[in-house]
Amino acid sequence: MYSEWRSLQLIIQSDRGHMSVLHSYPSTVGKDVANAVVRPLGQGLNSSSVTSNESILKTDKEVKWTMEVLCYGLTLPLDGETVKLCVDVYTDWIMALVARRDSIPQPIVKEPNLYVQTILKHLQNLFVPRPDYAHNQISLCMRVLVAVQKLARESVNMSRETWEVLLLFLLQINDTLLAAPTVPGGLAENLADKLIGVLFEVWFLACTRCFPTPPYWKTAREMLANWRHHPAVVEQWSKVICALTSRLLRFTYGPSFPPFKVPDEDAILIPAEMDNDCIAQTWFRVLHMLSNPVDLSNPAIISTTPKFQEQLLSVSGMAQEMIQHPCLKQLPQIFFRAMRGISCLVDAFLGIARINIIRERLPPYGISRPRSDSAPPTPVNRLNMPQASNTMNTTPPHSRRMRSVTVTKATVKTSSGSTAHPPKVTHQTSTTSPLSSPNQTSSEPRPLPAPTRPKVNSVLNLFGQWLFDAGLVHCRLHNGMNRDGSMTASFIQILLSYKSCITTPAGLDVRRKPSQISTENMVANPLFDANEFPDNYEAGRAEACGTLCRIFCSKKTGEEILPVYLSRFYMVLIQGLQINDYICRPVLASIILNSPALFCSDLKGIDVLVPYFISALETILPDRELSKFKAYVNPTELRRASIHILLSMLPLPHHFGTVKAEVLLEGKFSNEDSSLHDKPVTFLSLKLRLVNVLIGALQTETDPNNTQMILGAMLNIVQDSALLEAIGSQTELSVGDSTHVSLKSHSRNSSGISMTSTGSSEATTPDSERPAQALLRDYALHTDTASGLLIRSIHLVTQRLNSQWRQDMSISLAALELLSGLAKVKVSVDSTDRKRAVSSVCSYIVHQCSRPAPFHSRDLHSMIVAAFQCLCVWLTEHPDMLNEKDCLIEVLEIVELGISGSKSKTSDQEVRYKGDKEPNPASMRVKDAAEATLTCIMQLLGAFPSPSGPASPCSLLNEETLIKYSRLTSTSKNHFRYFVLDNSIILAMLEQPLGNDQNPCPSVTVLIRGMSGRHAWTMQLYHQPRGSRASQKAFVPEPHPPPKDDVGIKYNVKHRPFPEEVDKIPFVKADLSIPDLHEIVTDQLEVQHEKLKKLMAKQILYENALEKISEERLSKTVFPDPVTECIPPPPAQEFQTARLLLSHFGFLSLEALKEPGNSCRPPNLIALDSTLAGFFDDIGYLDLLPTRPFETVFIFYMKPGQKTSQEILKNVESSNNVQSNFLEFLLSLGWPVDVGKHPGWTGHVSTSWLINACNGSEGKEQEETVAPADTGGGIFNGEKKALYYADALTEIAFVVPSFMESSTDSSESGLTFQEAETQMDLLPSLLKQTPLTLELFPNHSENLSNSQRLSPTQKSKRLPLGRTVPPLGPETKVIVVWVERFDDIENFPLHDLLPEISTGVETTTNSSTSLRTTTSDKDVPVIFIHPLKTGLFRIKVQGATGKFSMVIPLVDGMVVSRRALGFLVRQTIINICRRKRLESDSYNPPHVKRKQKIVDIVHKYRNKLLEPEFYTSLFQEVGPKSLNP
Repeated sequence: MYSEWRSLQLIIQSDRGHMSVLHSYPSTVGKDVANAVVRPLGQGLNSSSVTSNESILKTDKEVKWTMEVLCYGLTLPLDGETVKLCVDVYTDWIMALVARRDSIPQPIVKEPNLYVQTILKHLQNLFVPRPDYAHNQISLCMRVLVAVQKLARESVNMSRETWEVLLLFLLQINDTLLAAPTVPGGLAENLADKLIGVLFEVWFLACTRCFPTPPYWKTAREMLANWRHHPAVVEQWSKVICALTSRLLRFTYGPSFPPFKVPDEDAILIPAEMDNDCIAQTWFRVLHMLSNPVDLSNPAIISTTPKFQEQLLSVSGMAQEMIQHPCLKQLPQIFFRAMRGISCLVDAFLGIARINIIRERLPPYGISRPRSDSAPPTPVNRLNMPQASNTMNTTPPHSRRMRSVTVTKATVKTSSGSTAHPPKVTHQTSTTSPLSSPNQTSSEPRPLPAPTRPKVNSVLNLFGQWLFDAGLVHCRLHNGMNRDGSMTASFIQILLSYKSCITTPAGLDVRRKPSQISTENMVANPLFDANEFPDNYEAGRAEACGTLCRIFCSKKTGEEILPVYLSRFYMVLIQGLQINDYICRPVLASIILNSPALFCSDLKGIDVLVPYFISALETILPDRELSKFKAYVNPTELRRASIHILLSMLPLPHHFGTVKAEVLLEGKFSNEDSSLHDKPVTFLSLKLRLVNVLIGALQTETDPNNTQMILGAMLNIVQDSALLEAIGSQTELSVGDSTHVSLKSHSRNSSGISMTSTGSSEATTPDSERPAQALLRDYALHTDTASGLLIRSIHLVTQRLNSQWRQDMSISLAALELLSGLAKVKVSVDSTDRKRAVSSVCSYIVHQCSRPAPFHSRDLHSMIVAAFQCLCVWLTEHPDMLNEKDCLIEVLEIVELGISGSKSKTSDQEVRYKGDKEPNPASMRVKDAAEATLTCIMQLLGAFPSPSGPASPCSLLNEETLIKYSRLTSTSKNHFRYFVLDNSIILAMLEQPLGNDQNPCPSVTVLIRGMSGRHAWTMQLYHQPRGSRASQKAFVPEPHPPPKDDVGIKYNVKHRPFPEEVDKIPFVKADLSIPDLHEIVTDQLEVQHEKLKKLMAKQILYENALEKISEERLSKTVFPDPVTECIPPPPAQEFQTARLLLSHFGFLSLEALKEPGNSCRPPNLIALDSTLAGFFDDIGYLDLLPTRPFETVFIFYMKPGQKTSQEILKNVESSNNVQSNFLEFLLSLGWPVDVGKHPGWTGHVSTSWLINACNGSEGKEQEETVAPADTGGGIFNGEKKALYYADALTEIAFVVPSFMESSTDSSESGLTFQEAETQMDLLPSLLKQTPLTLELFPNHSENLSNSQRLSPTQKSKRLPLGRTVPPLGPETKVIVVWVERFDDIENFPLHDLLPEISTGVETTTNSSTSLRTTTSDKDVPVIFIHPLKTGLFRIKVQGATGKFSMVIPLVDGMVVSRRALGFLVRQTIINICRRKRLESDSYNPPHVKRKQKIVDIVHKYRNKLLEPEFYTSLFQEVGPKSLNP
């Protein structure tokens, strides 16, 4: 920096301005003269009178002669008052530049600059150490420093020459006292802090008023390098450079950049009047004023200064003895303080610093804290001790060659012969971990780096060389790298071979001369034995490593980093992560603690470090106590950082699969030292080690937050394995008797990743250092397949759920969520494993319910409710489990326990029948959850999805639909009879057969509305078996056989009225007593007789004719004659089927109609009066109450640099604006549905749960596939289409809001005639409201915030006419944001987008959620998804943590695969909403809301009839009776 400028050190050394004439005389002469001359001057200053206070010196000659005496007086011993009086005089005289005083001689007042320059040179004598009276000298020196400080602050007349003399004076006195080796309790030790503090303050004042020329900067830098063995020097340098940085950042990056706050006492060191350009120039020069801070780790450099050598010669000792000087024992702490200062500067530039922690009191061992979302640093190899150089290398770090400093053989021999080693700094454990940031709690999310931060290359150009060197202090390359000197070079060459590589001198040098970094030059540290790793400098090295990691983890999306920086960084990481030869725990802890986002930052080539990190995690996570790390770090935070790294590495084996690692830095991917270790292996072979670490971590973890993160990771790896096996992309299926899809270990035999791979390092590592490795061996079996992972996860979670976790609510909820997720994994496992999960949940419920009364709280009951929900998930996903008797009995016993509070059958007492028990549930919430479980068992198992599709578990029929398809001419709903059973089920009975029913059997159609939904049943009365009905017509009698007329011979016989025997009987007198006709005939009678004959003849002819006609007609008549035949009566055609049905079910008994005696409950059967006003509105209101919880997810796409809501909404208009993976992700969340025909939740109450619009088209709708070629997802904005997912227990609508024109324009242009008519119909009802308003919901708009009013980009949705929306709150809305650039997360305009996520629930007039309660930005859960260049996805979860801590499976910092992304996002959304419902005090389950509404309907519309009146009403017709012809 100053190579072309000469230093002023020679001028300072040759300057004789501090010498007096009296130095030429004997010491006694000078002493006597000084005592005699100084006393009157001192007495004059101390006098209180004005006349005596005037100076006795009047002329220039007098003043100069007196100053010669004063100069000599300052060199006298401190046993008298002379020196003190000299100081009094001079400190008074130098104030001539500040203000005039009577005590100051006039010549000085006239020429203050000239005399002050001379006085300053004389005052140097005071700072020469004296052997005695050190305390007096300290006080005098402090007075001078204070006077100089005041002079610099208040003087306005100082010339440049005076400023320069003042600076040289301060440099000289500092060099006099601080350059020499420190003497305990000496003058330098006591004055160091004040000396260096005054130097920096005066220097900054000089920069403000007359900027020092380069020679002064160069001199200061060279001299300061000789003082670095004093802790105060580095401490003060750290303070002032931080204060300068705070000012620098204000104008460099603007007010939006996070401020770097420093303590006020540090900030005032920088003059307020210093302008921006001066600050920038001063900052860079002060930054390099300390020279290379890494030299502090090398006692050989520090001890080669002239003053050290001077003392060495005076003692006539050996060279290496000076290296062992006691003052150098502080170098490790000084080195750490320097690294801590640089670390704070880096954090300030990255925008992640909150306070300047330099001011905190740090123990000797402090490690870089994770103050940001960053990774652990790895320092560069500083293999040898370079000699100190007088000039600093001004080449930028990225242009410097990787220097390999050699040590001569003589030096090595000399150092190896030394028997004394620097004593190690004792560990100081404190209550606060030195690795943790003091201003950040363990559960607090780490702040993201500032979006406007500088690039990684820029930061490394400033600090990289120091940090890389410091990160490899006293390191030797690992033995695995020493096998071949070209291996390291090839590694760097591969890193340099990227297409985006920027050719630099360093890169050319590395590629041309690989021998420069070969092992020939990597010799051992000359100060320490190779077998004893020096831990003295571990704290500073760890701080540098942590800082480097934070730098690289702050890489922006798409940012390019110079390959030379990447290569050096990876070398640092490799050295810091070594666990085989020697574990440097502070460095290892710092790397892990600062590396959560290392594998999420798209660093090129970072995956080659996966084996090293796995080895480190195998050391940390299975160790329950981490006792050897407690001195450096909070074990909980270390484990949390390790888990974050594990979460980011879990998808790598599946993602890269059989990809082979081309670079083998360590020569192996496993811990085994076998002959195969040089053979490249695949990423897939690392899966088993990762899984074993994950399981081992769960076994040993005790922190709730850490445990929940592990549980989320388990579902991630299990689901990813299952999906990978399902698509058949892994190895061949194993042939066996089981149905499991087993994946053969990719390199079970070749890669060495087997059961013993995780514990192979025990050959070189003592068992005490890896206490939990034995745990991993038990988990290695069968965990390389999805089924094996699933079984192992179930066993592990269920075992701990009923032991360690059941007392912890947050872990219990996460474990139950994991079990629910595992139930949905499509992997075939044995029924015993599934029953194990169900049985463990049942045991968990029993334990929680049986806890003593004082422990029962809302939180405990929330845990029980969550357990019942988990139970429902397992039963609906695996309904065949209840086919086994023992499982069914266990589940039903738990349901009974939840509803009644106790089991009927226990092991220690007899059976108590349910009728004899007193209901005493744990709480009403628990009872409701148990009832929901019972409903799930009885109504959903095996019946979902229904034939109408998963969108609705209810029948898609209501009164309007049934009337439409009946044979009734009238469409009035009054044709239905309404009854209520048990005060919980509403029956709507239609007695007319439907139009398509040709069967004359008695039939009734019943709409059953209960707690579980609406169901339509059509019932018919049959008296014959089904087979008989199919083979013959109903109610047709058997026909008679036809007559046979041709049987026998037919004779014509004249029949006599009497038999022939009558003619043979003789007459008697009595027979003759009646005369014959002719005997009594007269003429008159004859006439009448003839007339009668004729009449008789006619009659005979007529009768014969009739007989003939009758015979003819009879001959033509068929047989049998229908007129005369006896036939059965026809069946009845008209039935009162409602009465028959109720009677057949036994509901019409007198007992069922009677009011209960001592109860307010209505009878078991009551009738409802459907003619009352508002009845059908309430029935429709009941139908709108959902039967499942419904969730709404709003998905946004954010392109780089976008900040406004309109920009974000416009992205989804075209597929050209979004990534193809985004469209794939959308379709993995749910299936497209047509909003106008969809019977389920659509994302807005105005279009949800439509019954009459679907007409059975839902099945076709599911099969429709949307080709998003012309859309970026905006088609699913909820206007016409939406994405939908539903299972038996929940339904989710996924809406992609898009930009739309003003609601006024769109509504005017898009209104149809019918819509306009509907709005005109709404107008009278609106005008009836008070006060008069045209708003849909009055009295609300004035209370709305800006975020709650309708967005100008959102079309207002109106409710259909006559549709009343029930209170559906409290609702939970989740936002999913796809961000192309991770840094844009902080710019996401959540507040502006809140109006776009309206569901209509919050604007219903009768909603339980008032509009006056505003939705805070923090209350809305947001899941950010950032696609990485590797094809994986980085997750950030915001606002999802509430009362019950974090929600799984997606946790902040997780990396997931493309396969599992949709499933995990959907599962997280379900769990977030369930947690929110558990937290809410006002939430009621759907079946409870429906039950309450049914009770309300019964109360309002009950037809209170006496028994006779009720029976009479059953025989009366309802509605007009008219059938279609």
